[in-house]
This record gives sequence, C-alpha cells and structure tokens, in this order.
Amino acid sequence: MVYYSVQNSGNRNMPRRAYAEIRGSNLAPNLTGYVTFTEVPYGTEVSVEVSGLPNYRPAQGNMSPIGPHGFHIHEHGTCEIDNPNDPFSAAGEHWNPDNQPHGHHAGDFPVLFSNNGYSRMTFFTNRFTPENVIGKTVMIHENPDDYRTQPAGNSGKRIGCGVIMPFQY
Repeated sequence: MVYYSVQNSGNRNMPRRAYAEIRGSNLAPNLTGYVTFTEVPYGTEVSVEVSGLPNYRPAQGNMSPIGPHGFHIHEHGTCEIDNPNDPFSAAGEHWNPDNQPHGHHAGDFPVLFSNNGYSRMTFFTNRFTPENVIGKTVMIHENPDDYRTQPAGNSGKRIGCGVIMPFQY
C-alpha cells in the first residue's frame, strides 16, 4: 500500500488528504466547520471541528434526544436542500461500499458531542483512504446513531453537510 504521493509543490512527499466544509441546514443554521481526511500508515486519520451544534436535550416521552449527533459519510456528493423538512436528502444513504450491516458501514463514524455547540474529534479508520471518499458527503444528524437500525441508525434529521473534496496544498 502506498501512503504518500508526490504533489505538484516541488519534490516534497505529502500525505494524501481530502476535506469537507460543513454548513448547517435550516434545522441548525449556525452550524459550520470542517472535516479533514489524512492518509496515515495503515489507514486514514479523520479530524472534525464544528460549532453551532444544537445543545443536548435528553429523550422525553415519544421525543427523540437531540445529540449526541450522528456523524457519517453519505453516498452522493451534494448538499442541496430541496425539502426543508428533509434537508440534504439528495446525499443518499450511508456510504457502504462493502455491503455491511449498519454499525459496520465504512461511513459509520463515532457520534459528535456538543459542548455548548462546539465539537472537536480525531479518530483513525482502516476502512478507506482519502481518495476513496472524494465526491461523497459528510453528514451530521440531529440524533445519536444507534449503530444497529437499518439502514441509517435511527439518527434523525440531517442538520449539517459537506461535500468531500481533494485537499489542495
């Protein structure tokens, strides 16, 4: 497996990278941030930093909780809001190139915890390289992912989205 490639910026070897700028839907209009994907030995390091997340609200009666927030890669590279009641639906379902059950999709990530609207996290995955996810979307959901309900983990409405692009050095 190749972990580094020569970029156009001279003869330096640079890690392969991709990124997405996150913007909120009408359900979280102040949500902004970014996600980076950096190729490292044996896989990819994923880093996210966002602000404007809704604050946590525990489940009450028949109402789902708000937060921690489901966080995934979705299959299509679009963040269009064609229906304000179902934002970012054109991004499709969770990215699942290996046809795995939910909880083991390549695009299933840990949940994001809102700390007064702010969240920051870095984790490692060996399920893909940055090049594999270019043209997909990163999605933040209103509810936590249960990692078992098919196909999307009962993670609720989509509140933030970003198209994954190649990183330009």
